[in-house]
Amino acid sequence: MSVPRRLILCLLWLLPALPWPATARTLVTIDGSSSVYPITEAAAEDFQNLRERSVWVTIGISGTGGGFRKFCRGEIDIVNASRPVTQAEIRRCRKTGVEFLELPIALDALAVVVAPANPLAEIDVTQLRQIWEPAAQGRVMRWRDLDEGLPDRPLALYGPGSDSGSFEYFTAAVVGRARASRGDYTASEDDNLLVTGVATDEAALGYFGLAYYLRNRDRVRALAVRPSAGGAAVLPTPENVRAGRYRPLSRTLYIYVKRTAAKRPAVRDFVIYYLDHAAELVAEARYVPLDAAEYRAQRGRFLSLLAESAEGAGR
Repeated sequence: MSVPRRLILCLLWLLPALPWPATARTLVTIDGSSSVYPITEAAAEDFQNLRERSVWVTIGISGTGGGFRKFCRGEIDIVNASRPVTQAEIRRCRKTGVEFLELPIALDALAVVVAPANPLAEIDVTQLRQIWEPAAQGRVMRWRDLDEGLPDRPLALYGPGSDSGSFEYFTAAVVGRARASRGDYTASEDDNLLVTGVATDEAALGYFGLAYYLRNRDRVRALAVRPSAGGAAVLPTPENVRAGRYRPLSRTLYIYVKRTAAKRPAVRDFVIYYLDHAAELVAEARYVPLDAAEYRAQRGRFLSLLAESAEGAGR
């Protein structure tokens, strides 16, 4: 027997004892909302450490709409969503045989922000509509176009891209129709870029999730928002969101779990860990937790889904 052949046989004999590479780790795949990302990322980090990195949780931030497209194609296990699933997305998933469970995980709000040096303290929903509606493009270009008492300076706008659930929620709440918006603004799915854009431009106005505002209060300032029907202008604070006072820009955040993926132990255990620790994870990420009873109810719904799947498999 030649030496090279002996060497090859020895290596084949030793192969089962060698450690598996990192690519052999069990994967849980997630994509979607940048607003939900900080909560899910914290849950993933803690869960991976608990499992000593034997499970790898990957998280993308292609926006709620982008996440649902991947989800309905069967490419990911879980989608982070900053709005409820739409009827069009339900039909798309149904066509590809993707069944899922909706799990609310937190309360959130959209903060309307300016640079600290901007003198404006509050804004009403009617003014926001005048700024962001499609007809404003090419017409409302300076602060003075909005109100003669405002400075005669260019109006620089920053907001989420069209794949973002925040974009869909904001346009529905402010303009009156989801996805109806002027297009001449700086758009990004990365809220950190929006923070930087507003913070460095005294004439800027933007909107993004409450948690990103709270983490950057030293760089940008939130405006109090007055509802169209009148009443007091209200700042976006966790207390105002929980009490239902910050209208109409408060919302619920979700994760959607694919039913077939939930049967896999890694996905099942991750979702249970997420729900069991959601209150603390949500608070640490500076969002507003649901009531403890609500998290227990979501856990019960998820376990019921698993039980139904097990019964169906046993028939």
